[in-house]
Parts: sequence; C-alpha cells; structure tokens
Amino acid sequence: MDLTLSEEQQMIVDMTQGILEEHSSIEVVRKMEDDPKGYPDELWKQLAESGLSGLLIPESFGGGGQSLFEAALLYEKFGEHLSPVPHFVSSVISARLLLSAGSDAQQEEWLRKIAAGDAIVTQAWLEPERGFGERGVKMAAVADGDDFVLSGVKRHVYFGSAADQFIVLARTDSGVDLFLVDPTADGLSMTQQFSQSSDAQYRLEFDNVRVPASARLGAAGSGWETFNAVVHEGIILLAAQAIGGAQKVLDITVEYSKERVQFDKPLGAFQALAHYMADCATNIDGGRVLVYEAAWNAAKGRSITRFAPMAKLFACETYREVTRICAQIWGGVAFTLEYDCQLYFRRAKQLQLSWWDTPYLEELVAADVLDQG
Repeated sequence: MDLTLSEEQQMIVDMTQGILEEHSSIEVVRKMEDDPKGYPDELWKQLAESGLSGLLIPESFGGGGQSLFEAALLYEKFGEHLSPVPHFVSSVISARLLLSAGSDAQQEEWLRKIAAGDAIVTQAWLEPERGFGERGVKMAAVADGDDFVLSGVKRHVYFGSAADQFIVLARTDSGVDLFLVDPTADGLSMTQQFSQSSDAQYRLEFDNVRVPASARLGAAGSGWETFNAVVHEGIILLAAQAIGGAQKVLDITVEYSKERVQFDKPLGAFQALAHYMADCATNIDGGRVLVYEAAWNAAKGRSITRFAPMAKLFACETYREVTRICAQIWGGVAFTLEYDCQLYFRRAKQLQLSWWDTPYLEELVAADVLDQG
C-alpha cells in the first residue's frame, strides 16, 4: 500500500482546504445549526464549481471519476471544518446507488444533476424502533397495477427539506427494494427533527404514497444487497471525516495547553495532560492509516467487508474519545456554547451513532472474523 499522494491528489487536498477555509468557517457552521435547509448555498456552489460535488461520479456523467481514496482525502477536510453539506447523502450514497442499480434513464436524469450540484438526492432508510440491518426495513410497498403504494414512517432523513428526490427503502413481496420518490408526492409529509449535532434531519410519513414501478432501482428484491454494498463504501468516508475532526480538536487543544497557565506553567507541561494528548495523537494516526488502507483497498477493487466497518468503528471511537479528553483539558468551558470544542464533541457522538453504530459494526467485523476462522 503506497500512501504517497500524487500531484493530483495533493491538488484535491489543497483546493478543498482553500474552499473550506473561506466558505466553511466556524461562524458558518454555527449559523447552520438547526437550520431547516442545513447547508449554505455559497459553500455548496463552490464545491460544485470545483468539481468536488461530482468527485466520485464517472466523467461520462460530468463527474471527476475519482476513487474512494481521493474521496477520503476530501472527507478528512470535511471533518476538520465540520462542513455542513449534503455531499455524503447525495454525491456519495445516492450517486453510487444510482450507478449500481439505476436504469440508463434514471442515471441520465439524476447523475449529471448530482455531479453539478443542481440536485440533492437523499435516502429514507431508518424506521422508528427498528435496527440498522435488513430486518429493520418494514415499511410496506404494495403492488397496485403498474404502481407501488408506500405506507409507513422514516426517520433521520438528512437534508429532507432540500431534497429533489428520495431513495426510499421499502419491503415488497420480493424483499427490500429501492424506490425513487418525489418529495412533493401526494400523501408524503415531513417534520424536522432536532439532533445532537444540530444538522438537518427529517421524519417522513408516507400515507399511501403512489410511485410507478419504473421508479424502482434495480431488480426486484435486490435493494438491500445494493444498499449494503454502497454503505460499506460510504462509511469509509465517514471514518475519514471522524479522523479529520479528531485531528482538529486535538490541534486546538494543544495550542490551548501551551497558552493556558496554571501554577506558573502551561497546561501542556503537566505530564498527565501531555500523556493524554500523546495517546490522542497515537490513536488518530493509527486510525488514519486504517482509513487510508480501507479506502486504498476499495480503490483497488479489493474486499472491504472487514476494513470498512473496522475503519468506522475505530475512527469514530477515536473521535469520541479524543473530544472527551480534550474537553477535560479545556475544563468546564469546553461545554459552553461560546467555545468550539463542544461543536466537535457533539458531532463525534452523532457520527458514532449514525450510519451503523458501534454494536452493528462490531457484529459485521465479528461475522467476517468468524467466517475466516
């Protein structure tokens, strides 16, 4: 595994850093907290114009045609800057679902728009009181002539109010299927949910929502297999995002420990605190290598069945632990809204709980370990 960045990869890092420094400042992040739309137009416009919104989409659809490794570099920067953008749900998960299972017409209609930042497509997946796995998808899609009728509730739908289309997971007689659903469809209503990370999440209620059979992605009953494979790719990027956030909160804490004086010496001079920060740095570097290894294997077409859940499991636990330790070094002010530490602390826990939490990831890793045994 060669982790030396090419000139093009370094250009992606530098370009992303420049855009985010200007358009994803802490002030912008704070302004977007609990905002119904959830992202600033100017930041999204800049990502689109630079080609970053279509980074993973093939050039034939107007995208950059890059691999998951380049995307991991992008997401590390997203984590560092706490960037409030719908990139993950639209430019990663939805785009790859369309590439994996969409018809020619569906791909042509939506991939170009996603790559250009002109459309946001998000997923309606999780249901109340149900789990992350295939059995957790219970919402019914009942065949009725040339249509399907969807009834049920979906929660934690990111950027729901800004979506131009939903990809809904629903259960048919054949199993779990994926459906493209228009947000303006009759019988569909949404309510904003307020989360720990103050991002834009929605509860969707489907009351006999009718969609044509042509709105299904892929073959009947193939939805979960497609979704599962795509999310395995996606969580590598969330792991990269976690590492970026952990690195940033450690960086600002290290600076604080050099400036804050107690008992006539800086906090960083106290051995116990210095060792805490050394442990954080060690875990972050280890997590980064694991994330890069997972992304590199995905880029090479190798199996990520174990690497992907391992990367998110370790990176998110590292992010959560680093923010906890850093908050202790800062003291009580770390939890006040005026300080930035709490922004990372809340997002670390949210990220750990989202898109497969710790127990589910442990089950995935254990299943692969035991299968190999």
